[in-house]
Amino acid sequence: MEIKIGVQHVQREIVIETEESTNDIKAKVSQALQDKSVLELENTKGAITLIPAEQIGYIELGAETKPRIGFGFSE
Repeated sequence: MEIKIGVQHVQREIVIETEESTNDIKAKVSQALQDKSVLELENTKGAITLIPAEQIGYIELGAETKPRIGFGFSE
């Protein structure tokens, strides 16, 4: 899933590709905002991104994509 994070006073958004579920991400974001702590997200390659929750402007969660099997040809 692709996550886009807008940070206050920063023009470029942060884009992270992760294998975590939407519910896991929502829980992490909610907890970080509630505690005024740091949001920690891990991408598909194992790199960790840390963002101070108080600096988050918005978060856009992409759809969870399931791998497709087959070619989808119709005759």
